[in-house]
Amino acid sequence: MASILIVDDEEAQRKVLHDYLAVREFTVTEAKNGVQGLAKALYQHPDVILLDVRMPVMDGMTMMLKLRQDEWGKKASVIILTNYDTDDVQLMQITAGLPSYFLMKASTPLDLIYEKIQETIESKNNET
Repeated sequence: MASILIVDDEEAQRKVLHDYLAVREFTVTEAKNGVQGLAKALYQHPDVILLDVRMPVMDGMTMMLKLRQDEWGKKASVIILTNYDTDDVQLMQITAGLPSYFLMKASTPLDLIYEKIQETIESKNNET
């Protein structure tokens, strides 16, 4: 069973994603900021991290930078769920060259998020 870590400060967003993915037989854990998310990611090594960008305590971009400093974290699969425009220069600089998807929270249906998670896991499995 694949594992998903949801890192988002919005409790309602985490709950919707958690419930949707748990029914599809994923093991789902949650974090409400980048500090918690980084700690859980480095300890649990989830198959996919769903990462918000704007959060208190530590934002998603800082978490991504710190994650990529870890040996496991360099290749961790991250899907960014944000309301930032994906053309945002700072976001693109931090995530350049990484196997991430950029999905707009407000307009991306849950089925598409699920599809991108499946694609990410399949791609990771094909690498090994």
